[in-house]
Parts: sequence; structure tokens; C-alpha cells
Amino acid sequence: MKRLLALTAAAFITLPLTPAAASPVHGARPGAPGAGDPYFPEQGNGGYDAAHYDLTLDYDPATGRLQGLARITARATQALSRFNLDLVDTLTVRSVTVDGRAAAHAQSGSELVVTPARALPRGRAFTTAIRYDGEPVHVVDPDGSMDGWIKTSDGVYNANEPQGAKSWFPGNHHMTDKATHRFTVTVPSTRVAVANGDLVRRTSRAGRTTYVWNSCEPMANYLATVTIGAFSLTDTRIGRYRVTTAVDPQQSAPGFAERHPPVLDYFSGLFGPYPYSSTGGIVDHAPEVGYALETQTRPVYPGAPGESLLAHELAHQWFGNSVTPTSWRDIWLNEGFATYAEWLWSDKLGTRTVQESFDEAYARPADDDFWQTPTADPGGPQNLFHAPVYDRGAMTLHALRGTVGDRTFFAILRAWAREHRYGNADTAAFASLAERVAGRRLGALFDAWLHQPGKPSL
Repeated sequence: MKRLLALTAAAFITLPLTPAAASPVHGARPGAPGAGDPYFPEQGNGGYDAAHYDLTLDYDPATGRLQGLARITARATQALSRFNLDLVDTLTVRSVTVDGRAAAHAQSGSELVVTPARALPRGRAFTTAIRYDGEPVHVVDPDGSMDGWIKTSDGVYNANEPQGAKSWFPGNHHMTDKATHRFTVTVPSTRVAVANGDLVRRTSRAGRTTYVWNSCEPMANYLATVTIGAFSLTDTRIGRYRVTTAVDPQQSAPGFAERHPPVLDYFSGLFGPYPYSSTGGIVDHAPEVGYALETQTRPVYPGAPGESLLAHELAHQWFGNSVTPTSWRDIWLNEGFATYAEWLWSDKLGTRTVQESFDEAYARPADDDFWQTPTADPGGPQNLFHAPVYDRGAMTLHALRGTVGDRTFFAILRAWAREHRYGNADTAAFASLAERVAGRRLGALFDAWLHQPGKPSL
């Protein structure tokens, strides 16, 4: 298990500064080395707000070597003498500039500390360029799973929830700092590089192909992907959707692209308009990974997905991707909502009603460990993806639906998706919105289903 480096702000203050770092900017001070998340306190950084990532990557699957140039456009939220980026030190930073001027930098664990030649006034927009290279290594999460840059037999399965983004590009990697992204990825022409957003162009020269992808809607970095393999790539329009899919030839996924619009049409009717300019998915051959991920616009699957899994990951485009929690302990706002959408899709297909799904989950005996985990705070990063987050989260929504009625319930979901589109919100915000739309107090329901251990009564 890889332990996140616990570095304090005081530790960073002792780093040597070059004379060029002296600044007349009044009150300039270092940005915080973490965003203060209760589960991952050193994830993300303070002192600035990232607006755009322009990543230029060159990868050779034969050697596993990555060369990268990250250009990050951001705005200082304080007078800033120094700031941090999240990047593992198994990748070597060769140079850093801030607004074209060389900047001092130091790497330690998962932190890249950048000292600009001149301090940045509060409100100042600036661009940081980082050249780096090395052989990316995946991250092992507290629950023992892999995430980040995960090598496969023919390339990379790239899934970054909750902390894998630092394994392959520098950034402010907490979910609250969303930004737009552009990916320019060069690989051998025997491979395909797939990323988020729209495929802008691909060009080939001397046995290598460069793919350019543009993700124009804000995205949390854990939802970014650059997945590489010997894929069959299709980019087509089906009805009102641009559907881009990549399928590993070792997988059987007939009609994969065509399966997306019916699910999206159904969810759009329930939750509001699909929030992105394109959709699709990546079906890789990665049996050792063991999970799919809702990477924005284009989920990654370790094998061909069934109907429930497809619905689950597509529902995340509304719940988790467009509306993202403010902290990891609110993960039920992702997984509980996507699980409930999965139940809705099964009901739509006629395979199982939502009530049957609820009843099966509720049938667990009262002394089952399942009921001892509060849904809105599952007890630490090792429990992020445990059953209560998914099933008890979905059951909370069904209990809410039964209390307020169908019309009000779906009005709540649409308001949630609309009012927090491309932003972040927490459990308290959802409870407040539900009470406002319903016109009634719902504190007892949310307390029983989200905050207290024990099996709620019906």
C-alpha cells in the first residue's frame, strides 16, 4: 500500500529559496500543500485555481517510457510566493517555467514544489509549463486496488479514482478544482490513444500517430484518461449524440456504440440534458484491474459491459462528473445516484423493478455489517467503494422517492443536475435542495439513511 506523503506547510517553508524568489508582492506566502480533504488531506493544493490543462504526451508501450509537457493555466487566489502540484517523484521533472521564466522546483513524494522567479499577486492569471519524463507506475489505493497509469499487455488502462492522476501528469488533483483539458498524445501507429472529449485530429508520420482530444467542459482530474491499446476506434454520430468508442480486439462488444443513445435518451428525460458534447466508452482487455470507471464522456471498462454496468457509468456523467462532490466522504452522491439509475434502467428494460432492487438490498439482516456504515461518511478511504456507499445510497434515494412522490422526486434530481452543473456540492446541499423542492422538512429521513448506523425502519 502506498502511503500519501504527509508534508506540512511548515516543512515547505524550510525549502531553500533562490534569490530570484524574493518579491515585492505584499503578503506573498506559499500555497497550501493540500486541499484538506478529510480522506486525502494532501491531495490537491491551495493558493491557485486551475483553469486549463494542455498535456502533450509521448508514450512507448515497448519501454513503458512517458515524455510529457504540461501547460497549466491558473489564477492565484492569494498573493503567492510558491505553490505545489501533485506529481509522483517516480517521474522526473526536467524544467519548470512560470509565464515563460525559469522557476525553481523540488520534488518530494507526491509533491512538486514550484517557486516562481517573481511572486504572483492575488488574482493574477499565470501559466506553468512542466517538462517531465519517466516510467509511470500505478498507485495502490487504501483498499488495495490499483489506479492511475496501469500497464496492460498492449498499452495502458488509465483510471484515476481517487488518486491516480498524480501518477502521470502534474496538477491540482483534488475534485474541487475542475478545469478544461486538451490532450495531444503520440504513440506507435500500431496503437490508439483515447482520451476525454472530442477527437480533434489524428496525424501519422514515421510509424507514429498523434491523437488530439479536446475536453471543453470542466472536469475533475480523477476523471481524466489517456488509455492506450490496439483498439478499433469509431467516431460517429448516432441521433443527437457524437459517440466515440474504442474496443480491444480481444473483447467481443457488438453494437457497443449503438447501445449508448437509448440509455442517454432515457436518463435525459429523467435527469435533464446530457451535459457533454460527446459520449462513448473504452472497452479494454484488463482482467487484472477488476473495475470500470466513469471517466468523463468516455468510461473505461476492463471488459465488455453488461446493461447494468453501462447504465451505471453513463449515469455518472450527470452524477459524479457534471455534479461532483466537494470531498471524498460524499462519494455516495456519485455511487448511490449511479446505482439508483442502474435500478431505473433495469426497470425500464423489464428485468427487475426498482422496488425489487430495493427489497433485495433491504433484506440484509439488521446485524449485518452493511448497516453499520453511515452512507454519507463511510469511515475512511479504505471504504470508499464498499457496498453501503452504492446500495444504501440508492436506497436513500428510493426512500426519498417514496416520501415525496415521483413527480417531486424527479424534480429534485433535475434541479440537482441543473443547479450544480459542472460544479461541486455536498450532502448538506442535496438535503437542502430536496427540502426546498419538496416544500417540507426531510431531516429525519436523511439522518436515518445517511448519517446514522443501523437499519432504518420503513
